[in-house]
Amino acid sequence: MKEAKRIWEQEFDWPKWEARVNEVMPQYIAEVESKNGDESYKIHFAGVWSKEREAVPLLLLHGWPGAFTEFLPLVEILKKSTNPPFHIIIPSLPGYAFSSRPPVDHDFTMWDVAGLMDNLMQGLGFGGGYIVQGGDLGSWLSVMMTHNEGCDGILLNMFVPGMLSEPLPTHDWADVTPEERAALMRAEMFGTTGSAYALMHATRPSTIGHVLAASPLALLAWVGEKYLDWTELDPPIESILELVSLYWFTETYPTSIYAYRQIFTATDHGDLTAQNKIKKPFGVSWFPYDLLPYPKAWTAKYGELVYFKYHKRGGHWPMMEVPEEFAEDIVEFALALGELKRKNKVYC
Repeated sequence: MKEAKRIWEQEFDWPKWEARVNEVMPQYIAEVESKNGDESYKIHFAGVWSKEREAVPLLLLHGWPGAFTEFLPLVEILKKSTNPPFHIIIPSLPGYAFSSRPPVDHDFTMWDVAGLMDNLMQGLGFGGGYIVQGGDLGSWLSVMMTHNEGCDGILLNMFVPGMLSEPLPTHDWADVTPEERAALMRAEMFGTTGSAYALMHATRPSTIGHVLAASPLALLAWVGEKYLDWTELDPPIESILELVSLYWFTETYPTSIYAYRQIFTATDHGDLTAQNKIKKPFGVSWFPYDLLPYPKAWTAKYGELVYFKYHKRGGHWPMMEVPEEFAEDIVEFALALGELKRKNKVYC
């Protein structure tokens, strides 16, 4: 922490990083209505547009602790893709960065966020078909977005079966590879020693919000350790400082953790899963050091799994740790979905 504090105070160059973000990812603000039309939200998003008519609309969804900027290394690669080319849309979820804060006078759920994301894509002219990629909270949102007609399919880099309405199937451990077993043991350790933060977010969001809004070093400690603990390949300290600075300057840590109440508390968890089912073709990029690297054989029980790729390295943030490999997954998944369309596959 002492060294991180020194670098933050004496060496960190926010304007340089800000200029890079703005150059690679032009940004916009859209006024987006809720699904029921009774509210509107300002949604900040980065948009990188292709000039090709056949470009595939790709929606990238971050989680916590994250931001639209975590996709910067990935975008630098994907914007060069020609087979297929992509329109890349990266929103700041409500409560993050420059998007509207969630309301405080009534409940605001992940379903509401998923509806806003679909309306954003429709408003941009992509309602006829788009792909969603998500990890962390973005994985929950991605699954929810398969309820929308415009969503063609989703690629997850974190698959969490607790997001589904049906009971867990009886798992056959005979189908689990040694690598998957080792990854599950690491996940079990995370559940024992690394998940208390989520219950704090879920049950005492105002308390922890006030605590971390009072000190940038406290925020760095709370967020920075996740980037060291949840990755196999530690990101540079500058990358951690960039994210924490964005949270601090926009004062959005307290408004970014609302989703945990719905996901991790018993009273609301049922509402999250009640309607949830993967309704479109999906794929998974499997990284051994993610928080819950679910085995392929088990994952296949939850829907139409059309793509699954093992990686030998990488953790919770593959877009930062191994962006070249992750970009390849997105391209391959997009091509797989395109082949399904050509075969006139009927989506559920």
